[in-house]
Amino acid sequence: MSDPLKRLADKKVDRVRDSLQRRHGKERRFRTYGLLSIFFAVAFLTLILATIFSSGFKAFVSTEVKMTFVVDSKNHQSARRMIRNKLREEFSNVTSRVERRQLYGIVSTESEYILQEQIESQLGDQPKVISLWLPAGDRFNQYHKGSLKKDEVSGFKSREVDWYKALDNEQRIRTVFNWRFFTGGDSRNPEVAGIAGSLTGSFFTLLLTLILSFPIGVGAAIYLEEYAPKNRITEFIEININNLAAVPSIVFGLLGLAIFLNVLGLPRSTPIVGGLVLTLMTLPTIIISSRASLKAVSPSIRDAALAMGASRTQVVFHHVVPQALPGMFTGSIIGMAQALGETAPLLMIGMVAFIVDVPGGFFDAATVLPVQIYLWSENPERGFIELTSAAIMVLLAFLFLMNGVALYLRRKLERK
Repeated sequence: MSDPLKRLADKKVDRVRDSLQRRHGKERRFRTYGLLSIFFAVAFLTLILATIFSSGFKAFVSTEVKMTFVVDSKNHQSARRMIRNKLREEFSNVTSRVERRQLYGIVSTESEYILQEQIESQLGDQPKVISLWLPAGDRFNQYHKGSLKKDEVSGFKSREVDWYKALDNEQRIRTVFNWRFFTGGDSRNPEVAGIAGSLTGSFFTLLLTLILSFPIGVGAAIYLEEYAPKNRITEFIEININNLAAVPSIVFGLLGLAIFLNVLGLPRSTPIVGGLVLTLMTLPTIIISSRASLKAVSPSIRDAALAMGASRTQVVFHHVVPQALPGMFTGSIIGMAQALGETAPLLMIGMVAFIVDVPGGFFDAATVLPVQIYLWSENPERGFIELTSAAIMVLLAFLFLMNGVALYLRRKLERK
């Protein structure tokens, strides 16, 4: 009898061992699949970031050409004519109209305004010599940075290379940090275009969004979670808040177009309208995250406060809300980060206009950084490609910063 029982026991042990091996094999395969998923996600993210950085870092430097002018009040000329006469004087072998147009492209058209400001500030009775480093034209700028190669069809022509070498041999070409990218507004010329206007527009828009969405969203969450009776009306409100969080952002743009522009008559393409539209879009996110933070507070805190004689309002604002603040701040900052990257709702309210001047308030015409990226991506000039990538880098930097602030505030408030 012992032999059959032993064989049966051995079979059971073998089956258990095989089952354990299969389960351990499945666990190893699952871990391998997870590691592969993380690897591919990191690889694709690295590829995207590397592509953006490889084409965008060149936008942070620009090329300048040194030119010297004689300013005479008795024989005063316009800045444009002075620049063109100077170029024709230095390259006298240029005669055809096509070559002259290429010759004038050595410096940017923005140079006319720079020279004009210098003339107005230094014009006097006696002739004066003015030496200026002027921004190079887009083609010369791209060739100097290595983005444009010599090609008689679509690239840098042989005569343009000769002009470049002549200026370079005289040490009249230099590379400088592109401060205009951060201090200038939008421009049709990529070599002098900047993001100051869109950054200021984003600041005013997000500031108004934060001022409106945070107190309204947190207040609504506190009322729904702590005070509102549980009936069909509150259930209907909760369902619609959850549904609004999944609505495409362009729908909020259509709502803003219908109400704020057509009914209320607010000015188009202004931060006041953009802030109101983004407030409507971020409210569901803030309300949902704030309610989740309030639900996460232990019921024992409420019971202990009530047992000590605290009123319901004291329980909520002295004990529950301080415990839920980390989650509320995190949800609000994540909602603001989402608003910072939105484009579709702002296109619907006209914030896609070409804005050169930097806005000075909530009612000035403005655009935002994502819309500026969208506008630059449509331009055919080579210089706008690197500007688009550089603006994306700035936008990503702000998004990482906002998420970092959210994590910092959460940890700090949780410790407190």
